[in-house]
Amino acid sequence: MEQAVIAALLLMGLVIGAGVGASYARAQRGWKDYQTIKTSVPGARRTAWVAIRAVVTKIGVIALLLVGAAAYAAAGSDHERADPATTPTPTVTATPGHRAGR
Repeated sequence: MEQAVIAALLLMGLVIGAGVGASYARAQRGWKDYQTIKTSVPGARRTAWVAIRAVVTKIGVIALLLVGAAAYAAAGSDHERADPATTPTPTVTATPGHRAGR
């Protein structure tokens, strides 16, 4: 009977120990992964800001081009102002009842 109690206690200790050991191993892996990521964050942050800066620069250039095109279209082209359409000039004709020069 005494051997059965010892065997049961040993089995319970084995099950509890296996659970605690697995949890400890998982915690160690998590801590190691955390430390690895923690050291790589500054580089990743720098890379993200470089990418954001490139995108913002491209958007700014495109916006400036669009604003310039809209301003040019609103003002009209220089060709229309420099060469207005020709209009016929009125000619003076003398009326039959009126003599010119008097």
